[in-house]
Amino acid sequence: MQVRLLPTPEQAAALEATLHACNDAANFASATAFTTGDRREYALRKHTYREVKARGLGAQAAQHVIKKVADAYTTLKANIRAGNLGPKGCARRARAESKPVTFRADAAQPFDDRCLSWDHTARTVSIWSTAGRLKNIAFTGSPGQLKTLAEYRKGESDLVCRDGMWFLYATCEIPDVPVTEPDGFIGVDLGIATTSDGTRHCGKGLNAVRHRNRELRRRLQAKATKSAKRLLKKRRRTEARFAANTNHTIAKRIVTEAERTGRGIALEDLGGIRDRVRLRKPQRVTLHSWSFHQLGSFIAYKAARHGVAVIHVDPAYTSQTCSACGHVDKANRPSQATFSCTSCGFAESLFTDA
Repeated sequence: MQVRLLPTPEQAAALEATLHACNDAANFASATAFTTGDRREYALRKHTYREVKARGLGAQAAQHVIKKVADAYTTLKANIRAGNLGPKGCARRARAESKPVTFRADAAQPFDDRCLSWDHTARTVSIWSTAGRLKNIAFTGSPGQLKTLAEYRKGESDLVCRDGMWFLYATCEIPDVPVTEPDGFIGVDLGIATTSDGTRHCGKGLNAVRHRNRELRRRLQAKATKSAKRLLKKRRRTEARFAANTNHTIAKRIVTEAERTGRGIALEDLGGIRDRVRLRKPQRVTLHSWSFHQLGSFIAYKAARHGVAVIHVDPAYTSQTCSACGHVDKANRPSQATFSCTSCGFAESLFTDA
């Protein structure tokens, strides 16, 4: 749950100093872990705990800093093992392995209930800082968010500063809803946001916005001036928020329709699709410029909250299967951009965002 904080200027300055101190200590602990090779939390604690505390951090904050560093190295190791940084010997993987993990000065910092307390009635939080305990920091959110936060918050919360705004990312454990027995399934093509009912959630308006954003990025990248790079950096979050909001909206519509009709949702297992699929350049742009993995995760968690069954199916032959009659034939795809069923005659254009 993302909770917006409304600190006073003095409180904001203290929070900023706290993040800087925590991440400075994290960089020290990371360098020590890289030098000694001890990257597990308890082994790293023996080398760094006293020095981290001496940098002005409390005992609990020091523990969280060391755990954050250990978790970062665990993530790095997992990414290397999974091949996300390339094969052995490639430049990207070599760079990652040749230097310590580093943390930005304003990187997120976790706090537990010993360092952070909530007053849901007054809508304020009290949080530890390097300047002492900061009390009565106001927070806000929608009525639904505040209700969920009060009922289900549990565990750690991350303090985040983003674009000059302060947030707490609070962990909420929401009980599972029993999954109902589905009466059939709605198939979802995540790549083009289309369901087996023939509903296209990626219409002309959305495609026009995506095309406009791509063209603006292309022009700014070609210009390559300092001001253009600043604008690109500013627009990055704007486009990410737009994409996330759009995926939330599409996911909500799909889950609502499935719940209304008593059906489950069938998603394609699209692991490795970016490496596997071969398309023309305009179609590659359409495929790679949208986070269909994010859309799939949004559908999955929203479905779980409403008791809607979700399954992942093998994507083999799904592009050759008619959504109207179920007929499978290679001839159903006369081209990459069109579908025309040889059995029932159903036809549609699959790519409109060139």
